[in-house]
Amino acid sequence: MSLVFLILLTLASCQEKDEQTPPRVDHHTSDTIRFSYLALGDSYTIGTALPDSSRSYPIQLIERLNEDSLLEGAKPSIVAFGGWRTDQLILGIDTADLDQTYDLVSLLIGVNNQFQNRPLDVYGMEFEQLLETAIQFAGNDTNRVFVLSIPDYGVTPAGEGNAEISQEIDIYNDIIQDIAESYAVDYFNITEISRMAEDNVELLAPDSLHPSGDMYELWVNEILDDVKAKLYE
Repeated sequence: MSLVFLILLTLASCQEKDEQTPPRVDHHTSDTIRFSYLALGDSYTIGTALPDSSRSYPIQLIERLNEDSLLEGAKPSIVAFGGWRTDQLILGIDTADLDQTYDLVSLLIGVNNQFQNRPLDVYGMEFEQLLETAIQFAGNDTNRVFVLSIPDYGVTPAGEGNAEISQEIDIYNDIIQDIAESYAVDYFNITEISRMAEDNVELLAPDSLHPSGDMYELWVNEILDDVKAKLYE
């Protein structure tokens, strides 16, 4: 067997192997990190009552991340609806047309469980199920997932300054934080920001209940650096 024939045979074998092995997906293209983002939640995620829905926190977050010349994210995928509890979000995810994985996944859910006096133990189980689902959508990378605390609507005019609501929101957030930390998922406390609305109505939407675009901007300011770091790791 000639040397030339052996070389040609080796090259053909390598080419066949390469064709059978799918290329590795790389989001780093021309020094730009292209990323996708899935936001899971309720009215606080879709920006209920905002005159301009582009002022919701997921969209503002993408816009701020894209200000970094090395980051490029498309419009976020959002599975959320006003009034949803944890069980309804679970069903919403099951029926949504979603990609297999995302580079970032956020979760904010629970205010309607509190409002409707749902059992705390059920909330904990369903929230944990949702967090596990979020982690799966992040390719099982817990660093690519983050959880936001529930805002305190008790301080709003619609909540009539009800201190009991605020206390219950704290209990729910303790559950959220404990579960997030048990999975090594970042937990961002935006509840204290939401309580600033007690003295500043500009932080509320026209319905005097939900956050305004200005409040969502404060949320994004709070989490931006930590979220950006997730995309560089």
